[in-house]
Amino acid sequence: MMKKNVFAALATAVFMLLGCDKSQAPSTQDVQPSETKMQQAHSLTQQQLDNIAASLQVTFVLVTNQAGDKCDKNKTDGLCFEAQFQLTANEDLPAAGWSIYYSQIAPLHNFDGELFNLEHLNGDLHRLTPTEKFTGINKGESETITFRASFWTLAESDIMPNMILSSPDLAPKVIESTKTGIDSETKMEVLKHVKSYSDYQHHFQRTPSDKTQWLTAEDFYQRNKVLGEKLLDVSKVIIPTPKNIVFPEPSGVLELSPGLTVDYGNVPSESVAAALHRLTLLGVEQATKGVKVKLSIVPDQKKMIGSYTLTALNTGIRITGVDEAGVFNGLQSLASLLTVNEPRIPYVSIQDEPLFEFRGLLVDVARNFRDKNFIIKLMDQMAAYKLNKLHLHMGEDEGWRLEIPGLPELTEVSSKRCFDVTEQKCLMPQLGAGVDENNKNNGFYSVDDYTEILKAATARHIQVLPSLDMPGHSRAAIKAMTARYNKYMQLEDKAKAEQYLLHDPNDITKYSSVQFYNDNTINACQESSYAFVEKVMTEVKKIHQAAGQPLTRYHIGADETAGAWLESPVCKAFIANNDKGVTDMKQLGAYFVERVANMISDMGIEPAAWSDGLEHTNKENMPAVVQANSWGHIPWGAHHVVNKFVNQNWQVVMSTPDVTYFDFPYEADPKEHGYYWASRHTNTEKVFQFMPQNLPVHAEFWLDRQDNTFSIDDTLQKDEQGNVINRPMKKGRNVLGIQGQLWSENVRTDNVAEYKIFPRLIALAERAWYEPEWVVPYNYQGAKYSPSTNAFTAEKETLRNEKWRVFANALGQKELPKLDLARVTYRLPTAGAQIKQGKLYANSAFPGLTIEYKEKNKNWITYQRPIAVSSDVAIRTSTQEGDRKSRITKVRFQP
Repeated sequence: MMKKNVFAALATAVFMLLGCDKSQAPSTQDVQPSETKMQQAHSLTQQQLDNIAASLQVTFVLVTNQAGDKCDKNKTDGLCFEAQFQLTANEDLPAAGWSIYYSQIAPLHNFDGELFNLEHLNGDLHRLTPTEKFTGINKGESETITFRASFWTLAESDIMPNMILSSPDLAPKVIESTKTGIDSETKMEVLKHVKSYSDYQHHFQRTPSDKTQWLTAEDFYQRNKVLGEKLLDVSKVIIPTPKNIVFPEPSGVLELSPGLTVDYGNVPSESVAAALHRLTLLGVEQATKGVKVKLSIVPDQKKMIGSYTLTALNTGIRITGVDEAGVFNGLQSLASLLTVNEPRIPYVSIQDEPLFEFRGLLVDVARNFRDKNFIIKLMDQMAAYKLNKLHLHMGEDEGWRLEIPGLPELTEVSSKRCFDVTEQKCLMPQLGAGVDENNKNNGFYSVDDYTEILKAATARHIQVLPSLDMPGHSRAAIKAMTARYNKYMQLEDKAKAEQYLLHDPNDITKYSSVQFYNDNTINACQESSYAFVEKVMTEVKKIHQAAGQPLTRYHIGADETAGAWLESPVCKAFIANNDKGVTDMKQLGAYFVERVANMISDMGIEPAAWSDGLEHTNKENMPAVVQANSWGHIPWGAHHVVNKFVNQNWQVVMSTPDVTYFDFPYEADPKEHGYYWASRHTNTEKVFQFMPQNLPVHAEFWLDRQDNTFSIDDTLQKDEQGNVINRPMKKGRNVLGIQGQLWSENVRTDNVAEYKIFPRLIALAERAWYEPEWVVPYNYQGAKYSPSTNAFTAEKETLRNEKWRVFANALGQKELPKLDLARVTYRLPTAGAQIKQGKLYANSAFPGLTIEYKEKNKNWITYQRPIAVSSDVAIRTSTQEGDRKSRITKVRFQP
């Protein structure tokens, strides 16, 4: 699912970059006929098609993001951007016999000219076809196609790669010029066919009221200056910060170079093996005559799971946990004290307990697959920073990623995207997937793979929460079960064909989902839909049980699709004849969620779901325990939903997009990767600033998605009849925890995935584990907040900024080098720099990082201190080993 559910209209959700095309798109099954008509006019040979795909130069050019008169006023409130496809023929392009399929997140508004026809097919899939007026393009010549599409495109990464040249009865080919490349220095994906966005008004600013700043190296330099010019001593810093930490006087240092001799006591060795392995990677190995480490478990019902105490003195180290997770966490704190290549720690005494029970990360492997090795490597780092929940999102419109015994079609058909208009062997290539079934973004976890992930999670004290989204965002499952239906109908086994069917074949409803699909919603009225859910959950539960991590919580997703089912005969009969209390089509979404939630609850599994899918359910019809992931945008009143669910005793996990959506850019720059419907810039400092227990107070110091101020009313509110609309949280209640989200629509490589997650994940872990002194306690009486109120006082702001300075230094000097050792491709920040009176001054968001500069036609030089230069300078940051660099920015010469 994606909490990109944001599009359904600006009122309910938002532009996921792009808005909601209300027009009805044809199904991909409707693709073939028009191609057949083309064939009548001209046909290509396979060699001709291959040559054209290899030689045709396609360039995407953004004209403007400012909505003009040519935008379709009936779509997305008349908001659109204007862009061009430039086609340059390096050998003759024939007049007919071909078409180009391409992915474009923003559905088409309209286009100019009569030579080509552009059309939105389904989801993000579009098609470009020459018309009868097109006479071809001679070698060396070009044609430009101007079109408009929904909302805006503010990041170059919005544009999807792998445009596909197709002709009937021939093997389709990806147009070579639209394939991705990899930058050899940043290791990031490059979209070679996208012309750089360079104009502030037309490329960067989305509306005249958009005040977002396009920061320069000089701007970053001024921002980084608050961190100071000297490195701080971070030898005593532990991330996440312990609840209570004391460094005894006189101070001392415990040398760990001899290694560690571990006395496990009553602690099973396998429960801490992963933590000890991390210490080994950091240069502290186990040894027979090393520093003594005594481990023990002493249960304490008053302490939260994962709590521990740690003492390190000249006599050795002692770690006591309330459970196995607590001992594990204590060892991770020991590792946190270490600096790479410095095997020693200060004498210390720690009493520690997590702030939140739920400290999680969602990884969307459904849109673009990440294999088991990526997931296990990621869990190593989650455990290092004491995160304990992995929300593994494995079922979506664009892919199904988990083998389900007895339902082979789910992975045989829906784990891969290629080019099959019937979608009987694979899904059509949404999200720029191309035509290669063996592409790394295709794939699934076999039962053995998933079992391995579960066992690795258990060893790291992480609970895996599987998610296979339903009833919306379910196209992959629907298409797989359609293929199953067709297979068994051919075998004349109607009962088996219909056993797990997820759609009504006679449904003629015209709808568009929040991501522009017209066929992605499980039918809530037929029993086969619930038989499918029961079958899937039974098998997933078996896998968890066999792997030693019982399935106790499952994320339904629970997205519903407005307008689905309206013309389904099955649903009309269900409404007319049912005894379930459903009297209106609008109630079907809630009915589905309630029924599935109770079904899995009866299986001993607690339901979790997204807040929008839960809002329409009746609490009395739901199980006693419900997890609600709140993903509302803060300026649009997200606190109201949080308050509602907390007040009805549901377990709320903060999944706030403004700050926890790691698919969003770190900074507002067209070169920065990511979607941005709720935030143009979500850097590590912003995550550090988050107060998950008090959403409303952020109105005092954060801005909305266009960098304008906003206000929040968190007081008791009633309508004209005196009915309560909104109320503050009840005294003493609060949220269960916090979760980061990596949605993967345009995350096609492991490197990009890690870039988006790190180092923001470390700041998320800090906020999940530790409540600092500068937070503003929630006001249970209710209050109003804006930039003119002062709940977040100047004193609190000063303290927060001081703590950020320490945290940023710890990242630069200690934690990022540890990520280097683990071969994690974290984001290197763009360097800050200015040239003043002929001298270059440079700094970094994370003090301690290597900075490099280069004058024109000269070599890169490591920056040490202010230095004289004589021209404009290119500047970047680098890993300590120099094997990876940040994006380069330029600094203007000032004599």
